Amino acid sequence: MGQRVVRVALAAGVIVLGLLVLLATCGGGSGKDRSGAVPREPAKRSAEPPVRLPVPAEYDAAPRWQVRGASPEYAIARGADRIGLVERVSADRFRLRAVDAASGATRWKSEAWRPLSDPRHFPRLLPVGKDGREYFVTWSFGKVVGRDDALSGAKAAVVLDVYAVEDGARRRVELPWGGVPTVDSSGPGILVSDGGADSAVVDPATGRVSRVAAKALDAPKGCRDCRVQTEVRTVTDKGLLVSGRREFWVRGGWHSRKTAPAGADAASGVPISVAGGHILATWQKKGGAGAAAFEAWAVHDAAGGRATATVECRKPAIASGRRARAVLSPEGRYLVAGRVGFDLETGKGRCFEAADGTEPLDLTVVTDTGVAYGMTGARVPVRVDLATGVPAVLPGSTTVPDAEVAGVGVFAWVDPKNRTCLFVHARRG
Repeated sequence: MGQRVVRVALAAGVIVLGLLVLLATCGGGSGKDRSGAVPREPAKRSAEPPVRLPVPAEYDAAPRWQVRGASPEYAIARGADRIGLVERVSADRFRLRAVDAASGATRWKSEAWRPLSDPRHFPRLLPVGKDGREYFVTWSFGKVVGRDDALSGAKAAVVLDVYAVEDGARRRVELPWGGVPTVDSSGPGILVSDGGADSAVVDPATGRVSRVAAKALDAPKGCRDCRVQTEVRTVTDKGLLVSGRREFWVRGGWHSRKTAPAGADAASGVPISVAGGHILATWQKKGGAGAAAFEAWAVHDAAGGRATATVECRKPAIASGRRARAVLSPEGRYLVAGRVGFDLETGKGRCFEAADGTEPLDLTVVTDTGVAYGMTGARVPVRVDLATGVPAVLPGSTTVPDAEVAGVGVFAWVDPKNRTCLFVHARRG
């Protein structure tokens, strides 16, 4: 199973020194005008000291480009190799800027707009793709006041602005909504839900809204647990992915009980995360040796439910309750999530754990070469080659990438003024 026990010690002195150096550089000038907007193009020259994030050796030491003061969130359109950034134009107005991932050059900027939410906070930002086209989606939720349009009777609403990544063409969708929503774009549609069974799906290409009542989720026959803790998880090409306390299904499509991996209890599947047409789920073993101590993690094809890669992990004595976020490599061969990593081409997985089932690694990004980065439980940076399964502890001050696209790593840092600094470093070789 490629299980490894990672034992590391926190190099406190190195970390503190590295942080002090970084804060001194990133926290210098703001690179912004008085309105709070970031520059139109990434600045190539600056009077302030150059920022030098301590990045892994696989990346150039100097950033290829950087921005400061943008939203804490950014979105990546991998097909177009573009990054979407929300930036503040004034105290209550924002705009979206699409930049080339490799060079940082601006490709287009949106008109400024006011969100429904508190303007002290940035609107939310997500990427979504459908039928080979990619979109950036900004959204906000808030009270509807003084409206004389279709939302005039609503007390609150979700407002989504859907931008075509190619040219910035915008489509606005306004959706009356009663409570704080959950918005997901991990499938070919924008899912707005209450975090449970009530949901609506927005088609990014047309703006059409399809509401789905909880009673219309079509729980599979004979699945009692499907009607307990029911939650709409995402949109797939075949329909909504829905889960219960145990078991999950695609509305009008397949049922997890019929797609369980070998050796698993078919009525025990729990979806953890979704990424790029892949569903990561955990399963209990059928019985026999190791059934009480181990569980299976499997990657399923969202189109038909088939398990394409699996690995066994020890059950932690105390579950963290945290849902690991599945992340794909740019070309889609590798997937990592927390303590597990998969090669989707070979179907093999690896679990990185301690003997008691605790999770010493949290893998958050993986490259097309199968190299993953993350942190240990003690917040020490780590590098893992999924081919060998051997973790390597990085120097304590190292900043690991948040994402990789178009041959560059994206690194984020928050300076002392609570501004997000985004640095993009080219991958060596």
